[in-house]
Amino acid sequence: MGVGVTARTLVVLRHAEAATVPGLADRERPLTARGERDAREAGEALAGLGLRPEVALCSPALRTRRTAELALPDTDVRFESGIYEAYPDELLELLRRSDPEVRTLVLVGHNPGVHELVMGLAGADGGDGFPPGAFTVLETEDEWIGLGAGRGVARWAPGRR
Repeated sequence: MGVGVTARTLVVLRHAEAATVPGLADRERPLTARGERDAREAGEALAGLGLRPEVALCSPALRTRRTAELALPDTDVRFESGIYEAYPDELLELLRRSDPEVRTLVLVGHNPGVHELVMGLAGADGGDGFPPGAFTVLETEDEWIGLGAGRGVARWAPGRR
């Protein structure tokens, strides 16, 4: 990739730490206090990198909705039911349908799908995992419709805070 030439930036964000509440449906699990803090910190880190996402595609689960709300307060968040329990190829198909005018896009989802998506796009194998609240910034010269395995370059991936 040429210096300073980036067609698209994709941020893949895993929801922050969620509580386990007996009897509560998985989709309704709230963030823990640490999860709330980590989601805000993820947003601060994105802003510190100068990233201003135009659109976020977000799972409808409570923990992902709250993560997006705290991390991406000025972003157009669109809820996509297909993100919940999605496999990486399903997430990739969703990303490929994104508006070609969008330059910076965020996907807020769940493991193992988000971790496997990042590994596939970056052409990596395995990795150190994808803890709650973590995100990776991927750059690609491709249009969203052409996004595929090995077509992204991971530019920033923080560890657990």
